[in-house]
Amino acid sequence: MVEILRKISNADWFTQFITGVILLAGVIVGLETYPSIVEDWSGALHFADRLILIIFTVEVAVKMGAEGSKPWRYFRDPWNVFDFLIVFAAYMPIDAQFITVLRLARVLRVLKLVRALPKLQIIVSALLKSIPSMGYVSLLLLLLFYLFAVTGTFLFGENDPVHFRNLQLSMLTLFRVVTLEDWTDVMYIQMYGCEGYGYGGMEHLCTNSTAHPLFGAGFFVTFVLIGTMIVLNLFVGVIMSGMEEAQREQELLRELEDRPATVQSDVRDLLKQTVALQSSLERLQAQLKIQEEGKS
Repeated sequence: MVEILRKISNADWFTQFITGVILLAGVIVGLETYPSIVEDWSGALHFADRLILIIFTVEVAVKMGAEGSKPWRYFRDPWNVFDFLIVFAAYMPIDAQFITVLRLARVLRVLKLVRALPKLQIIVSALLKSIPSMGYVSLLLLLLFYLFAVTGTFLFGENDPVHFRNLQLSMLTLFRVVTLEDWTDVMYIQMYGCEGYGYGGMEHLCTNSTAHPLFGAGFFVTFVLIGTMIVLNLFVGVIMSGMEEAQREQELLRELEDRPATVQSDVRDLLKQTVALQSSLERLQAQLKIQEEGKS
């Protein structure tokens, strides 16, 4: 029975079937966002939802059964733990006031695609591996934001209270600038003063217009070059490094999975050679016996 469950768990058709069910679950969750569809097809949607839950439960049972007398080994894989928690959450006795939690658990079923598609699994693994390094890059970016936000508040606070009135607003403005979202408009306000650019309809806020043509251009060009062109590209480099590491681990796991099959093949070849040698020895013994009888 364990061998049958193991074959089913490792079969390609089983993985493809589960992937199709995950896609169906995602479509059903999307349909349930339309009240008219829910009202007209509530019975069919509820039946489909129950059926999907049963299929996912069977998937967990098959994979745990494939571990034989040690079903706890199923939880060694973090992705299996994730699948189990999603199924478990669907069976929890949730009151009507917590129905949103249940709906969230059903939406999370779509994330099972990450488990079903190896390429997506590599990408997610790369992101998880990159989190520690991304933390240091984020700290560097935060320091950069803080230094430029303090400088911008002192330089442009009186001229542009909409964007640089205080420290927290300055940091929010710099986040807009680092994403290159109309950052030139913010720069031109400082270069030409709030009376000369960008304060149409908000003239009452422009109480102390001061132009900073050199400081304004230098401040924003420097920040964009350092923040966008250098620091943000560090995030890309960290993620690419994590991607390479995740791919190497995936290849290593694939080699380890293939190794038992290779060992079994080698054992079978050795057994065949042993049988052949044994039969050759039996023939030689028979020939020696015939020769001894002829001499006698």
